This record gives sequence, structure tokens and C-alpha cells, in this order.
Amino acid sequence: MDAPELVALLSGRRIAVLTGAGMSTDSGIPDYRGPDSPPSNPMTIRQFTSDRAFRQRYWARNHVGWRHMHETMPNAGHRALAALERAGVVSGLITQNVDLLHTKAGSTDVVNLHGTYAQAVCLDCAFTMSRAALADLLEAANPGFLERAEAVGGIAVAPDADAIIDDTAAFAIVDCPRCTGMLKPDIVYFGENVPKERVQQAYSLVDDADALLVAGSSLTVYSGFRFVRHAAAHQIPIAIINRGRTRGDDYAAVKVDNGCSEMLALLADELPALANSV
Repeated sequence: MDAPELVALLSGRRIAVLTGAGMSTDSGIPDYRGPDSPPSNPMTIRQFTSDRAFRQRYWARNHVGWRHMHETMPNAGHRALAALERAGVVSGLITQNVDLLHTKAGSTDVVNLHGTYAQAVCLDCAFTMSRAALADLLEAANPGFLERAEAVGGIAVAPDADAIIDDTAAFAIVDCPRCTGMLKPDIVYFGENVPKERVQQAYSLVDDADALLVAGSSLTVYSGFRFVRHAAAHQIPIAIINRGRTRGDDYAAVKVDNGCSEMLALLADELPALANSV
């Protein structure tokens, strides 16, 4: 068991945390790349912008899925990180997730690297609106669609607030209410770049910390992996908690092959007590 080594590495240090989809599996949101995850091909930005059928499929499935994500509650791991922030142990948090569960749990210094499910943006005029407001427009354009989809039962939600629904061919897309341009969820799609100011904010969190803790990420995508490389280049010690191998394992001083909730709850119990005993 690597728990003692994990506690020893992080004890007495201000910790920046990087989280991924494995952080939210205990809340019922599946991981794209976890060892038990089904095959999945997330939509790319090129598909979304160039093919109306892809947009229609996305918005139909999202019209159902975002509500389930909105109702999802934080798990013990999210609550543990919020407690560690309140105790002054966690100095900031970078998440690759769009589910807002860290904020729901009470974490305040959070960089939502890939955006959140709760907002939509117009690609033409940059107008933004809440996902709840867009839901009203979509429901008006597709009366009864939500009820029919949920009547099937067993709705499965993906990490991007998508839902597994097959019958999407008749779904009506809603355009921007300001300019009639193309609306998109305010989420960084595959093939898009994270806004530079957001990346810089995340780098600053790592630079200001004494250690980097990765929780629930395989680090397959470079947008998260770069912070591990940055920490290693600046000799900031790295710890990783994740089920299965990650792209950053060779950079880690400690790697714990386990779920996030149990290990983060342990850290929430141990690290503040150790800090107070000094």
C-alpha cells in the first residue's frame, strides 16, 4: 500500500491538485479512459462545426444529459479536496472535468480547464447564456422530447453531459437568440485549444505550490499532462492517484493505483492533523 508514502510526500506542503474524469466516477459519471470504461469517441470541434447532423445529435443527447449532470452530487473525494482547501493544505485546483462537482463540494480556487456544462456560447458573436435558459428554448422547439427520452429509462450520462440516446434525427437545433449564429456548449472540444489565460492561471497554481497531486486522470490528453511536465521541469514533486497506468507515472515520486475517494478522504484526515502537530 502506497498511502504512507503519499502522506509523507505531501505532508507540510501546499498542494496544487489536477483532477480528471476518474475523480467523478463515484458520483455516477463514467470515465472515458478508465480500465472499466466502454469504448467512446468524443465529438471533435470539426465534427460539431462542419456537420449539422453531428450538432443535432449532440444537442438532442445533451438536452437530456445536462439535467442529470446538474443533479449529480459531489462524492467523498470532492468533499475531501474542499476540506483540504479550507485547511490551507490545497492551494488551488485544476480540473479537466466539466461537471462543476468541485465547486458544488465547496472548493473555491478552481480552474475549470475545459469549461463547464452549465453555459453555452455563440461561435459567431460570443454571446453566452446559461444552459438552463437554453434548455427552455430547446424544450419549446422540441415539445415532449425530454419526457419521451426519459420514459425509456436507464439514461447513461457521459463526462461531457452527453446522454446515450439513439433517436435524435428529428431534434430541432436552436440558434443564438442574439445573432442566429451557431451555439456551442462552453466546453473545450477535442481539437480546440484551452484559452491562453486559463492555461496561464493553471500554470500559476502549479508554480505557487510545493507539490502537485494528480487525482483520477490518465493524463492521456496533453492539456492536462503539460502541468505534470511543467512541475517536473521545476522540480516540484508529483503524486498520482489513479486506477491504472497514466502518462505521467514516470514523473511521479509516488503513484497510488486506487480510486480517488478513499485516498483523498485519507489525506483529508491525515494532512491537516500533521500540519497542526508541527
